[in-house]
Amino acid sequence: MNIVVAVKHIPSIADDLPVKGANVDFDSVDFVLNWFDVQSIEQAALIKEATGATVTVIGVDLIGELDGSLHLALAMGADKAIKITADDPAADSHQQAKWLSEAIKGLAPDLIFAGVQAANDIDGQIGPILAAYLDMPYIGGVSAVDLNGETAAISKEFAGGVGAKYEAALPLVVGVQASSKPPRYAPVSKVRQVAQTAVIEQVAPTGEASAGIVMKKMSPPAMTGHAEMIEGSSKEVAAKIVELLKSKGLA
Repeated sequence: MNIVVAVKHIPSIADDLPVKGANVDFDSVDFVLNWFDVQSIEQAALIKEATGATVTVIGVDLIGELDGSLHLALAMGADKAIKITADDPAADSHQQAKWLSEAIKGLAPDLIFAGVQAANDIDGQIGPILAAYLDMPYIGGVSAVDLNGETAAISKEFAGGVGAKYEAALPLVVGVQASSKPPRYAPVSKVRQVAQTAVIEQVAPTGEASAGIVMKKMSPPAMTGHAEMIEGSSKEVAAKIVELLKSKGLA
């Protein structure tokens, strides 16, 4: 059983994202593994523990920052890591999916996981497009996967707390929203050990594709107003609030 997990490194949103031209200023941000891909890795690790499957993580290295995410994936239980050395920050989902599909074809996967979306673009297209390029069925919004021979029992979440169960034949591409168990914690010491010993296979990107869409501009939210801090005693603050409300015709 071969499981492939497609992963993506994204700018950390713990801090403000500085903008440079038509994209984020990548030199000024830290990069982290996309949270939905963390869920995918956990789901793959659970299946590995149950079946003895081999787990390979693969991602497109758009700006030379992917290694840390691959090290984390290996520390969580993946057996092998591959990075596609694209060095193209502007590559869209279609192009990334094309590169991934060309690299994945030679891995003979039985099951492919991809995070249902990435927090930096909320695009959600990598999984479906990857499935199309590989001529495999796709199901997204998945919250659990169990294998029974050549079929997969899949739980999917809908809005309003509604859930559904599917049965699908392998090979299959799955967009993971949440793993069936919370993602395991990989100690920093283990990640560092992996970083010192692991060998990440590098492959060149092959194949051209485009959504036909070009990002022309990116900008931070426009300032439309400001907050006024009212100081003083409780009575003074209350009086100022009443005065302010009256001036706006609200009292």
